Amino acid sequence: MGAISFKDQLLVFLVVSTLALAHSKPLSSWEIHIKNGLSNGQALFVQCKSKDSDLGKQTLSTGAEFKWNFKVNIWDTTLFWCYLRKPNGHELKFDAFWVEKKTEWLRVKCDGNICNWTVEDNGIYLKDNSTNEDEFIHYWKFPATK
Repeated sequence: MGAISFKDQLLVFLVVSTLALAHSKPLSSWEIHIKNGLSNGQALFVQCKSKDSDLGKQTLSTGAEFKWNFKVNIWDTTLFWCYLRKPNGHELKFDAFWVEKKTEWLRVKCDGNICNWTVEDNGIYLKDNSTNEDEFIHYWKFPATK
């Protein structure tokens, strides 16, 4: 039996690649919103990042929001986290998006692949898009004293 020709190797590669792509899931697109719902005109400092992207530092006036779009990576390891700070120094660090491997909690809350986070005086809420109700997630932390 002779060696496989380059043409035959290319054909096998194309067939295998096509089958692999046909059975793989598409990369899902997501949109994340962080809204300043603080009272008394308090500005909100926001900085969100992923392993590969720093979305920059934002200062949101009351009622304003910061949003971004992205696609989940092919390894299903996409994670965005945010640091928030109120004018009084209270701060909060939280994961704004993660790929769920064992549960569907975030996917259910962010129905339609849109996560709506609202920052309030007592902490942060995530809207359940299917019920249109906000669910309390995290309290503010007091700043560390030196």
